[in-house]
Amino acid sequence: MKSCPRSIMTLVLFLVLSALAHAADAPFQTHRTQNIIFVMTDGLRWQEVFTGAEERLFKRQEAEKKDLDPARIAFWRDSPEARREALMPFLWHVVAKEGQLFGNQNKGSVAQVTNGFNFSYPGYSEVFCGFGDPAVNSNNKTYNPNLNVLEWLNNMKQYHGKVAAFGAWDLFPFILNVKRSGLLVNAGYEPMTFGKPTPEYALLNRLKQETIRYWAGEPFDSLTLETALVYLQREKPRVLYVSLGETDEWAHEGRYDKYLESARRADAALKTLWETAQSMRKYRGKTTLIFCADHGRGNAPEEWKSHGEKIDASKNIWMAFIGPDTAPLGERSQTDRVTESQVAATVAAFLGEDFSAAVPKAGKPISAVLAGGK
Repeated sequence: MKSCPRSIMTLVLFLVLSALAHAADAPFQTHRTQNIIFVMTDGLRWQEVFTGAEERLFKRQEAEKKDLDPARIAFWRDSPEARREALMPFLWHVVAKEGQLFGNQNKGSVAQVTNGFNFSYPGYSEVFCGFGDPAVNSNNKTYNPNLNVLEWLNNMKQYHGKVAAFGAWDLFPFILNVKRSGLLVNAGYEPMTFGKPTPEYALLNRLKQETIRYWAGEPFDSLTLETALVYLQREKPRVLYVSLGETDEWAHEGRYDKYLESARRADAALKTLWETAQSMRKYRGKTTLIFCADHGRGNAPEEWKSHGEKIDASKNIWMAFIGPDTAPLGERSQTDRVTESQVAATVAAFLGEDFSAAVPKAGKPISAVLAGGK
């Protein structure tokens, strides 16, 4: 058998190297993620996420004659690093070591919403649809006209019936347009009636009816979390979305102690979902966890209770990612700005799908958290 001419060997080597280089630049082709767990907590400020409890807000609530001793004991520490770990231990002991966090503006990392309204429905719409829509400008119960990434995935054969959303806020059926999308969305005080009745669902449905309705359209986060957790263990979805709401509700009421406690419970929920997934063969080593907020809030001490287009600081948010495709770069600093409009395409890209090709005006994936990103 004759040896190959040098020119042919050179050509083959060039083609192999080109293919390898192309693969390194193609996160859609190199992903290892097979499942997504996507968690949001409404209106949690980046300041608490990255620096923990804020002294000025303790003092303000104490001036209003409210007892903050338990909250100080639980959450106050001498340094910002110790305070944030006391507030959100799973985020800082696990996600920050094995994944990536964006949004600490003190370190040159900016994460923002782009819809300009800086409140919930427009924020969630931007998260799911990939762009801010000027027509989505209220919290009214109107069906979202825009295609969302959960619906888009659910329309694919490999994900159909394997995408589910659980939200504390009763607007999620409208945000995700269940009338058109056909998604499984369980929100507010709505009973869980999907599939075969189970003792777990029966108990949770009864608790939703029997627990005092402190907020008319939103139960306490524990009911939403536990319903989603039962679904995760029983149905094993490819994409699970969970939205918690207490951080926003308590902030609007000026209860800084309850706001901090709710942030701590959101972190505990994140830990529970992640550890449950990692205990299951279907998810272990094959799942990406995403954690973020729909909007920020104003600055202490005057505007922190509120948000909206008149409070510019409330456009500032944060994001966290952990999974097999995300390099363990931890708390990012001096990064390019990331936006809420990029989340939808990033969710899809982790699964090897190109949402921004289907919806060209959607933001592009956050390349830094995908395989091969920096």
